[in-house]
Amino acid sequence: MSNGPLRSIRILDTATVNTIAAGEVVERPASVVKELVENAIDSGARSIRIGISSNGAIRSIRVTDDGSGMSQEDALLAFTPHATSKIAGIGDLDHIRTLGFRGEALASIAAVARVTMITKAGEGSATAGTKVVIEGGEVKKQSLTGAPAGTSILVEDLFFNTPARKKFQKSKNTELARIHAIMEGICLANPEISFRLFHNSAEQLVTDRTPDILDTIARIYGSDAARELVPVSASLPFMALSGYISQPSRARKDTTRMLVAINQRYISSPLINNAVKEGYGTLLSRDRYPVTFLRLEIDTGLVDVNVHPTKKHVRLTREKEIGDAVREAVRRALFSHDLIPSAGSKAACDGGSSRPLEVPETGSPAMDLDIPGKAYSFAEPVPAGVSEPSHAGVTTTDRQLRQTEPATGLHTVNSPVPLMDVVGQFGGIYILATTRTGELMIIDQHAAHERILYEIVKGRSQAERSSQELIVPVLLQKTAREAAQLQELMPSLEKEGLVLEEFGHDSFLVRSIPAILGKLDETSTIREFVSDLAAADCIRGTDDRERIIRIIACRGAIKAGTVCTTEQAQRLINQLRLVENPFTCPHGRPTMIRYTRAELDGMFKRTGF
Repeated sequence: MSNGPLRSIRILDTATVNTIAAGEVVERPASVVKELVENAIDSGARSIRIGISSNGAIRSIRVTDDGSGMSQEDALLAFTPHATSKIAGIGDLDHIRTLGFRGEALASIAAVARVTMITKAGEGSATAGTKVVIEGGEVKKQSLTGAPAGTSILVEDLFFNTPARKKFQKSKNTELARIHAIMEGICLANPEISFRLFHNSAEQLVTDRTPDILDTIARIYGSDAARELVPVSASLPFMALSGYISQPSRARKDTTRMLVAINQRYISSPLINNAVKEGYGTLLSRDRYPVTFLRLEIDTGLVDVNVHPTKKHVRLTREKEIGDAVREAVRRALFSHDLIPSAGSKAACDGGSSRPLEVPETGSPAMDLDIPGKAYSFAEPVPAGVSEPSHAGVTTTDRQLRQTEPATGLHTVNSPVPLMDVVGQFGGIYILATTRTGELMIIDQHAAHERILYEIVKGRSQAERSSQELIVPVLLQKTAREAAQLQELMPSLEKEGLVLEEFGHDSFLVRSIPAILGKLDETSTIREFVSDLAAADCIRGTDDRERIIRIIACRGAIKAGTVCTTEQAQRLINQLRLVENPFTCPHGRPTMIRYTRAELDGMFKRTGF
C-alpha cells in the first residue's frame, strides 16, 4: 500500500466497475455453470446440456438449452449490467418466481471471460438466430446465424483479464467436483427438466424429465440408495414440503448430501438443515448428518432471495413456523417406518454414528440393573458365551418395575418393534431373541437399557425426580474452566437429583446422585460421572437438560460383561417396545440388528435347498 497522499475521489470507469462486480457473482467455474443453467431454467427450457472442457485446468464451459431464446435486440442487451426481463420495478422483488432477476450474471461473466452466445427466439420469430462475441466486457462481434430455437453460451478463458483471480483457482478435479455438486442440487430442485453434464465429451450426469424427485435421486445416486429413503411431506397454508430423507443408519459425517430447494431454487439453509437434524432427535449423534432431499414451495412474499450476491442463501419471514413444520414432518416420517437395521446394512457395520461418551467396557456380573429403583437384579456369575435359560435372580425389584411402568414416561402404544422371545445372551453384551416371523434379533443390552432410562428420566416431572444421598460425600477438584461450567449447571443438575456443594477453590462435594443410577459405590465412578457433565460441550443453554439426561442414562445403564437371566433380558426387551424411539440409544447407536432367515441361509450358502 502506498504511503503517499490519498488521491481525490473519482468515479471508476465502466470496465473497472463491471470487473469488480463480477467478483461477487463469478467466484469460480462452478459459479458460471450455476448462473448459466439458472438462466436456461428461467427461459422455460425442458432440456439443458452442460459441456466442460479441460486439460490442466477448466478451459471452457458451454451451456445449451431449448428454452425461449432471444431476439437480436435482446441478445445484445442481455450483456448490459442490470438489464433483465424478469422484474420491472422494486415491487417485483417481493414476489420473485424466477431464479435470476438482477441482470448481473451475463454481464459479470462477460467482464472476466471470452463469451460467445448463439440464440434464437422460439415460435413466431425470424428464421435467423443471433451470434454475439464479447471479450472482457467488450462486444467484438454481432451477427445473424443459423441456429435452433434456444440459447447456447460458450465461456472460455475465465479470468483471463484478472490474473490474481485465475491464480487462486483450485485444481481441475476440485473445480469439477464443485460443478458436479452444483448440478446435483439443481437437478433435484428441477426434476421436470432433463439435464446432461459432460466433461471432455464423457457423460458425467444425466437425468430425465420426471414428476417424481425419487427418479432423479435414483439417476444421480443409484437405485439402491433411492430405495432406502423415507418419504416426507407437510402442508401449511403458505407452504408445501415434499421430498425424501435417509434412515438413520445411512447418515453421513458431513452435510454434503443435505440438499434443499425453495421454489425450485437450490440453496444452502442452516435453518432447514437444523430442523431436519432436530427431527431425527436422538436417532443421530451430533457428528452425523442425514441424507436429505427436500423441496419446499413457499409463498413468494415470505421469501427474500435478494440477500446474497450468488443467491445461495434466502431469508424466510415465518422461519419458526417453517422450521417447526419441517422438524415434525421428519419425525413423523421416521417413526412411521421400520428403522431396525438389517445385518447387511451400514448400521450393522459401523453403527451409523459415533458414540461421544465412553463408558466402562466391563461390569460386575452381579451388578444391579435399575429401571428405576433397581428394576432388575442380576444373578450370580455364569460362564461367558451364550447363557442358558435361567429362572434365578428374580427378586422383589420385578414388582417395583411393574409399579413404576405407568409413571415412567414409557408409552403403551403399537410398537414398531416386533414381539420377541429371548433365547440367550452372548458375551455378556448382546441379547439373542427370535421374532414370531422367524427373524433373529441381536440386541445391545447397554444401548437398549440406555434408551429406556433416557425416556424414563425425560418423561418424569420435577416432582417425580428423586435422588439418593451419599453416606460419604465425594470430593471433586476441577480446573477453573470445569468449575465455572459446573457452577452454571448446578441448578439444572439439582433438578435431576445431582446435588453439588461448593467446597473451596474450584472444589465441590457430591452430596447426592440421581436415584435412577442405583449404586455407584466407587468414588472414581462418581467422579467420572460428574466429569462427563463438566465436559466442554455441556454449557448453559436450552440443551442443558438433554445433555444431563443423556449422561445419566449412559452411566446408569448396564455395562458390557453383565450377565442377565432370561427373565431379565425378556423384561428389558418388553420395556424397549414401550419407548417412543426404540431404535437407537440417545447417542445414535442402534439398539438392535435383524437377521432374516434368507440372510442367514445366504451366509451358509444354503440358497437353492
